[in-house]
Amino acid sequence: MSDRVHEGSHSDAPPPTQHGDWRRRYWRKNIRLVLTLLAVWFSVSFLAGIVFIEPLNTIEIGGFPLGLWFAQQGSIITFVLLILIYALSMDRLDKEFGVFETPDNTTPAGGDH
Repeated sequence: MSDRVHEGSHSDAPPPTQHGDWRRRYWRKNIRLVLTLLAVWFSVSFLAGIVFIEPLNTIEIGGFPLGLWFAQQGSIITFVLLILIYALSMDRLDKEFGVFETPDNTTPAGGDH
């Protein structure tokens, strides 16, 4: 996160306590998102693909055991979907906190955070 969000005259800059406060809230939301996505990935790749593979293999989809599908394809597809979810969620979070990137790859100055 760039400090450029707070550029300008000293009267535009937030007080020091508020300056760090929005960063802590941003970081907390970011970490919560990462931990949630990692828990989903762990559940699909480790639990469904390794730990519970035998019970899942009793279910067949398209002629293939479900446990095998999770081990071979499900974890990879889930990982790609989690990347997409993370990117979209972080774009939304960046906009919420005023630190999003504009099309010319610069951070807008004069944010209110």
